[in-house]
Amino acid sequence: MTQAKETKAAHSHSEHNHSHHGHHHHIDPSSSRIGWAFFLNVTFTIIEFIGGWLTNSTAIMADAVHDLGDSLSIGTAWFLNRAGNKKATDRFTYGFKRLSLLAAMLNGIVLVCGSIWVLIESVPRLFAPEMPHTEGMFLLALLGVSVNGFAAYKLSAGNTLNERVLNWHLIEDVLGWVAVLIVSVVLMFVNLPILDPLLSIAFTLFILYNVVRNIQMTLGLFLQGVPDEQVQDQIKQKLQRIAHVEDIHHLHFWSLDGEQHVLTAHLVLNEMLMPEQLVAIKCEVADCLDEYKLSHTTIEFEYPQEACRDA
Repeated sequence: MTQAKETKAAHSHSEHNHSHHGHHHHIDPSSSRIGWAFFLNVTFTIIEFIGGWLTNSTAIMADAVHDLGDSLSIGTAWFLNRAGNKKATDRFTYGFKRLSLLAAMLNGIVLVCGSIWVLIESVPRLFAPEMPHTEGMFLLALLGVSVNGFAAYKLSAGNTLNERVLNWHLIEDVLGWVAVLIVSVVLMFVNLPILDPLLSIAFTLFILYNVVRNIQMTLGLFLQGVPDEQVQDQIKQKLQRIAHVEDIHHLHFWSLDGEQHVLTAHLVLNEMLMPEQLVAIKCEVADCLDEYKLSHTTIEFEYPQEACRDA
């Protein structure tokens, strides 16, 4: 058993060093995309405050305050995402990828609070709607759709939970400006100022529904829940089909940041094996797990009648 563990440890150590070699010698595209979104959002927020004051539009000023919150959230996410790319240390042996997950959770909460605030502002306007400066609204809406749409497009290429939650920030802004654009055009011809709060409420409820789902997913990953139960079942079935594997227990499948996953498992062998047989099994395990692109794996071998240390 000792020899098998030493062989496994040496193999795992070489794989671990090799895998980390490829992770830290390039510019992280996720941070680059979030940085773009941050600078675009901050710039447009300043323009929005000025435009809201010039058009005397409370709706645009409210959206400017909301965008200011978005800018702070995106800036925080950018900082945490960059910090998450630092190399692992003796204390934080898995690295700092979960900082990105923390940012996703914080931004989800901020977005929920911001959406609730928009609802609180919009509902009273159903009973006392005000007519804004429609031409100014129209021009700002065109700019808002363009800027936020471009920022959302940049983030849409990302797969991390952090980027997905941030993308909902921007999609909310795009939908909001589409609503402002439609309302401004309609109000140029029809005196129906109630359309503004109605559309604001509609898109805010839509965003809330999707963001709450993302928060639930992020919370599950924070609690080290299984990121994909179907994938976990596939992995278990493949490992059980390997020759000499009698049983599998203590299989743990969890995620660092929603994108990089970790797997640990105990494989119970049906007989005593020679070192070269153990190496062959380890190679077969590596082949089985290759398609899942796991960030970290730890496989423990147990012989028949051997008591499990973690039982």
